[in-house]
Amino acid sequence: MLIDFFFTLKDAKIPVSIKEFLMLLEALEKGLISMSLDDFYFLSRTIMVKDEAHYDKFDKAFGLYFKGIDTIFEKHPEIPFDWLTKRLERELTDEQKAAIEKFGYDKLMDRLKELLKEQKERHEGGSKWIGTGGTSPFGNGGSNPEGIRIGGKGGNRSAVKVWEERAFKDYDAERELGTRNIKVALRRLRKFARHGAEEEFALDATIKATANNAGYLDIKMQPERKNNIKVLMLLDVGGTMDDHIAQTEELFSAAKTEFKNMEFFYFHNCVYDHLWKNNRRRHAEKFPTWDILRKYPADTKLIFVGDATMSPYEILQPGGSVEYNNDEAGAVWLQRFASTFPKYIWLNPEPEGLWQYRQSISVVRQIMSNRMFPVTIEGLERGMRLLSK
Repeated sequence: MLIDFFFTLKDAKIPVSIKEFLMLLEALEKGLISMSLDDFYFLSRTIMVKDEAHYDKFDKAFGLYFKGIDTIFEKHPEIPFDWLTKRLERELTDEQKAAIEKFGYDKLMDRLKELLKEQKERHEGGSKWIGTGGTSPFGNGGSNPEGIRIGGKGGNRSAVKVWEERAFKDYDAERELGTRNIKVALRRLRKFARHGAEEEFALDATIKATANNAGYLDIKMQPERKNNIKVLMLLDVGGTMDDHIAQTEELFSAAKTEFKNMEFFYFHNCVYDHLWKNNRRRHAEKFPTWDILRKYPADTKLIFVGDATMSPYEILQPGGSVEYNNDEAGAVWLQRFASTFPKYIWLNPEPEGLWQYRQSISVVRQIMSNRMFPVTIEGLERGMRLLSK
């Protein structure tokens, strides 16, 4: 059965391997989990899924394969009646116990015991058996004013399985991102270096030094590893970008958290001869673009963020800016940035399916050597992968 489960995950485009599958079988053989499908779900996801971005695909595949199965190893697991009684008494509130007294608590429990002996299979709906969605006094997800809830939380949809509810559905690679999801994607752009005070325990160095010291412990310390990536982010603001404010804010917030060595500046529609850092004071506090090009080293990772939606005239012609008479075309400045910082990308919050209908986007993509990516998990991962090369 689990061989087919393995191939179901493969069909769902989840990068699982034979080694991981054998590890899962070994864990089951050693009895690391109880005989419940819930435990198997968490165990298999922990072993088989290496990237959080695939959680949603895993939940879909798991739900498809194990739909309707309550337990993997036992078809009719026995529930000790004493345990069930204590469990029910612990779950019942004073109001629920008062409501049950209408029927008679002892009589209700006797009837429950009889049904447990008679019932041989799962039941859904109806008014007699212990099940779900019915009007029986016993079960879950149904309605009976004098009943006892059995298993999980009541209230209709609260008993949905984890893999059916898909708590990690926001990790779908085609969905737009939240701040937490963006951080996961941005972490692919990392270059660690050790610098600063020696405050971290160096295990390998300690083992080697101890061995060279005839077995006497010789503890070694080392500087902490920190992300040494330098990022320059240029963000389009105003105009059509007003439609993407929330998404751009989430991206900006996540980037500031992940990249400690990050500088940012704003521009409107296209880059010209000056940028700014404070939108309220953008006319009073301008930063010459030439100064920015000369200030940062060539190994800085350059990230443009903008929808590239404007008149092509604003990109290709001197004086094309809608705000002032620029001496040089925006395309000239974009090419200068691309030449100064070889590692660059453009992140576009506009849906990728619309790019072909925007002439200005085609112009910018051409200037950027097609290094434009959508603001989705898949798009960010591709962009970070390119910057990491």
